[in-house]
Amino acid sequence: MGGKRRDRAAEESAIAAAAERLLAATPLRSATGKLTVSELITESGLRRDTVYGHPELIDTFKARAKARDTQPAALTALAGERDELRGKLTTAREELAREQRTASTLRKVIAELSLELGQAREELSALGNVTPLRPARGHAATPPD
Repeated sequence: MGGKRRDRAAEESAIAAAAERLLAATPLRSATGKLTVSELITESGLRRDTVYGHPELIDTFKARAKARDTQPAALTALAGERDELRGKLTTAREELAREQRTASTLRKVIAELSLELGQAREELSALGNVTPLRPARGHAATPPD
């Protein structure tokens, strides 16, 4: 009734390699790459009970993941700046969209007014009895002496 003997060294190697891949953000099997024991199990390709048979490796992984989750102040400041810039970008995009809508409306108004001006000129020339006034050259005319 003896089953296949467990190779604890191979199990430890698989768990350690999985932990390294997760911590390096280069998972092979994990869909999310989160630093959780469940993802460690998925990444190792071993059964859950097999991985939990190595509590020292799990504890080491948890400690390394926790240490990695602690962000330095510079990183926190950069994250804040990134969020601020994202907000400004969103505002700029909204303003650009409004300006584009305004420009589109103005182009339509200009086209309509150009058509109306052309029609008005055609109507005036069709009347024939209207003499267009030409602007005086130079300054205002002076009365003769």
